[in-house]
Amino acid sequence: MTPQPGALPTTPLRTVEYLLPSVPAGVAKTRSLVRTELAGWGLHGAIDDCLLIVSELVTNAIRYGGSAYALRLEDREGQLYGEVFDPGEGEPRPCSPDLNALSGRGLQIVAAIAADWGVTSVSGGKVVWFALACTA
Repeated sequence: MTPQPGALPTTPLRTVEYLLPSVPAGVAKTRSLVRTELAGWGLHGAIDDCLLIVSELVTNAIRYGGSAYALRLEDREGQLYGEVFDPGEGEPRPCSPDLNALSGRGLQIVAAIAADWGVTSVSGGKVVWFALACTA
């Protein structure tokens, strides 16, 4: 996975990566891993926002991305950076579902919560990345 140029001002203090199968239970498993890792890093204030963002991105990766996905989190001195890689084609874009739609708002949620986010095409797929301001 390749970080977004310009989005990462410092070297990570801590990094964790997971490779997980694209199965519906993967969303809950990923949330559990994120909660445990961020609590261990002392980033309690970032847990809820990160869980919501990661849930949305992993749901998209499972739905559209292929047989597996990778998650990386980095603690960067006041900024939490995350990536979800999947081998699927296409670039996710926010859409405007009608009021009665049951889905289609995930990237709007990501954009509302994250300090920054984007999509980077990489060999073999894409990375959807995000950054959150956080303090220990």
